[in-house]
Amino acid sequence: MEELNIPEKLKNNLQSFIQGLKDVFGDDLISLILYGSAASGEFVNRHSNLNLLVLLKSAELRDLKKASGLVGRYRMVNPLFLTESYIASSTDTFPVEFLDMQENYLVLYGKDALKGIIVETKNLRFQCEQELKSKLINLRQLYLLMNKDKLALRNLLFKSFNSILHILRNVLRLSGKGVPYKKEDVLKGLVSEFNIDIDIWGKIFSAKKSEIKLSRHDIEPLFVNFVRELEKIVQVVDRL
Repeated sequence: MEELNIPEKLKNNLQSFIQGLKDVFGDDLISLILYGSAASGEFVNRHSNLNLLVLLKSAELRDLKKASGLVGRYRMVNPLFLTESYIASSTDTFPVEFLDMQENYLVLYGKDALKGIIVETKNLRFQCEQELKSKLINLRQLYLLMNKDKLALRNLLFKSFNSILHILRNVLRLSGKGVPYKKEDVLKGLVSEFNIDIDIWGKIFSAKKSEIKLSRHDIEPLFVNFVRELEKIVQVVDRL
């Protein structure tokens, strides 16, 4: 596993986890696929996840239970247990997830189960619209509860920013152009495609990275403007 750009300790833990899965499942294990930042070389220790697709012949609970000890012992690994039939029947339901997997992955054991899957862009638009509208509803409701607690509002803003930027990155796929990986480049793409206010988005991004510090007076106006920006984007996505 020397090709992985992750800390040696994590590499050893991942290797032990993989060997444990082989021992536990034997011939029922079809493939092990590392996906996301650890596969792309963008892994950041203590901030990124080790996402591992575990493909099995059966994913019934009685079978998955065999791996409960391993999952509890190696909590730094985030395993996703699926079957080939589940993937074949779910690309229309979870296009974002499967496109993300296909974009950056490494086969660590067995067959390449992601190579041949096809994701329709119409399904991608539906999922992005649904998730963005759900985020909007959630942000409005939480704002009513948190607007007097500036620290809680700031934390909600930071947490929401990451997940929403991930969805919008997938919205950029609908333009038919190349999709950037780094958050800075995603923001540039959103400026070009959706005319977002980069001052608002950039300020949140810089504050989240601790490059600037938000005052208590900054937080609520920034949150309100961010939600307003999101409302504008949802309207555009709805018309795509």
